Amino acid sequence: MNSGFTCGDQTMVSDSLREKESVLVGRLRSLGPVIVAYSGGVDSTYLADVAHDVLGERALIVTAQSPSMAGPEFVFARTLAVERGWNWRVVYTAEVDDPRWLRNDSQRCYFCKAELFTVLGQLARRERIAHLLYGAIPDDAGDVRPGQRAAREFAVEAPLVDVGMSKNEIRALSQARGLPTWDKPQTACLASRFPTGTAITRAELQKVDGAEAALTALGFRGHRVRHHGDLARVELQPEGWARIGDATVRERVVAAVQEAGYKYVAVDLQGYRPAGLNQQDHRIE
Repeated sequence: MNSGFTCGDQTMVSDSLREKESVLVGRLRSLGPVIVAYSGGVDSTYLADVAHDVLGERALIVTAQSPSMAGPEFVFARTLAVERGWNWRVVYTAEVDDPRWLRNDSQRCYFCKAELFTVLGQLARRERIAHLLYGAIPDDAGDVRPGQRAAREFAVEAPLVDVGMSKNEIRALSQARGLPTWDKPQTACLASRFPTGTAITRAELQKVDGAEAALTALGFRGHRVRHHGDLARVELQPEGWARIGDATVRERVVAAVQEAGYKYVAVDLQGYRPAGLNQQDHRIE
């Protein structure tokens, strides 16, 4: 375990925010060995980094890999964990084999998180670790989040909620730590690209993953490819609009998305906006 603890560049955060992080540090230290569910999103990355600083090897940082996780997101999570020197491990979850999850109704996220916490619980028992942590934050309280019900049922703890850290505060503290996630757009599982009630298949998940990865390779960031059968509805961030106005770029976008398996490609004139039951992506922070 590290002999000391640092918040990074302290000049970037206020005294009150440093105090919140100190409370989080004390909370983690009191827990002892923990497993942190880590997806590579803003919140779980910050929680994992603090847990590593406080607990060293006693913080087991775990990423769940499955077909519902975008390929580039897994690569990002793995690369960052290695760069930060975390005690990191991969587990495999099988929500895509659950017909209740594939049905894609309003409870899909519950089945996903129940599978995740079942797998992490099994790992915790093998490793004799008493505490499972995940990156829920107070900002999530107003969202429709069936996954939080699963967390309660499996006694998974949310230290960022306990200390009252908002998304903006976590971004500021992440920047102070030199974490590349400090300005990372929201991430969400690939299932969020399907309208609620539209059944999901492995092959269609792969199509979405391939199309979004192709757009990333073309230099777009924070985009979504919404699945509508043979049609891919592309949502772009504001900075992508200037580029899509160029005919050559448009042709490359169409070709890349069609190469992923779609017949038709449409660019949504409203641009990127969160989706889901409450107009929120089902985030995997």
